[in-house]
Amino acid sequence: MKELRHYIAANGTIIDVENEVSFEGSIEICDGKIRRIYTQNEALPDDISVVDVSGKYLIPGLIDMHCHIQERFAPHFLASGVTTVRNTAGNVFLLKNMIDAPFDVPTPRVYAADRMIDGTPGLWGPTSFGNLVTDDPETARKEVRRQAEAGAKFIKVYGLIKKEVLQAVVEEAREFNLEVSCDLIHAKELNALEAAEIGVTWFEHASGFVQALYDGWHPTADQEKWRHIDWEKPDEARIKALCEEMLKHHVKLCPTLVLTDQVTQQPNPWYPKNKVTESLKKEGILIDHWEKNAVQEALLKEQIGILDLFTKTVAKTYADLGGTVVAGTDTPALIWTFPGMALHRELELFVEIGFSEIEALQAATIQAARSIQMEEIGAIKEGFIADLVVLDANPLIDIQYTKSIHHIIKGGKIYSQDELLSNVPSNEYMEKLIADFQIEWEKVESVQS
Repeated sequence: MKELRHYIAANGTIIDVENEVSFEGSIEICDGKIRRIYTQNEALPDDISVVDVSGKYLIPGLIDMHCHIQERFAPHFLASGVTTVRNTAGNVFLLKNMIDAPFDVPTPRVYAADRMIDGTPGLWGPTSFGNLVTDDPETARKEVRRQAEAGAKFIKVYGLIKKEVLQAVVEEAREFNLEVSCDLIHAKELNALEAAEIGVTWFEHASGFVQALYDGWHPTADQEKWRHIDWEKPDEARIKALCEEMLKHHVKLCPTLVLTDQVTQQPNPWYPKNKVTESLKKEGILIDHWEKNAVQEALLKEQIGILDLFTKTVAKTYADLGGTVVAGTDTPALIWTFPGMALHRELELFVEIGFSEIEALQAATIQAARSIQMEEIGAIKEGFIADLVVLDANPLIDIQYTKSIHHIIKGGKIYSQDELLSNVPSNEYMEKLIADFQIEWEKVESVQS
């Protein structure tokens, strides 16, 4: 499509997620931002190019609040209407091209943590570019300082971290005005309430809540001890009491419902047939990874799948109490968490557990943006960055219509799905990217040592 710097997307239905209304109107976009919104009855200027979106529905660009993006499948996020991602652990040097990119490029904008901080022996192995393993508080403080200087937007800790190390991480992060996020799924000595009391803000996967209710439980524990728990009927009263305590600490949840839902659906997982998933298969991206993991179906269901209804109950209960609950996917973790597309399934699951369509959209737009203080995205609003998704059908009637993508607008630039998916990086490009990264990371390690 011809590039336009100043144009009007005219005569569509604008879904205003901030005010929970929709109306017929037009959006003037100039230099990547929304300059003006016209209602149906207002005359449009006759000296500005017009892009007709009659019969279409315009929503803000979607935000995946928990994923692990790579350049190899970044176009698939944007082709799915995901214009921003919150990368919850990885390495900021490896993501530098996307983090530093102009805001209209054909990849999502990236709000990223650096490598996770874990305790010994390390759930993902020993210290590497993706994780720091330590039981020493001062080493953890030093790592927080390094990450802050490297440009991390928040700090991520993992399940084997010791309490005294977590305390040091939280204290040091506050010096840099950085929030701390935790994944406590595998925690053996720490639970969600304890982490909240220490000062952790973000609870990925609503993790650590099970440990707070069932002291001693963790995925690799002897599950025979816990056979008395009816995981299909979560204890709603105890969950509500725990959520009330967590709310006092103003924590935020990203439950990643699709993660456990795909496990429970196995061997017939949610698998939409569309351009995005067809491209992943054609390019051989992640399919082998998921197929290898799917072989462990029984183990995944016993250790992770049993948490499905528990996590869904926590998410809805916490939201009903007024807590912040946002939409994320953990792509490409476990099985069939399709880049970009998994967020659409997440929104469907939000609706299935009792959120309205507009509430689900808010969890991936305005509420998500506000939760990380990104003040210029997440809504169709004058002065905001022009990140939009143009849909063929109304998602307020059926949330599944978020997948009916006609075009994507990123920083004011209009893209088709085909355009985005035709620019998937080659294997050769990725090999060079990783080689260059390894050189940069060796410099970082030499400075650290």
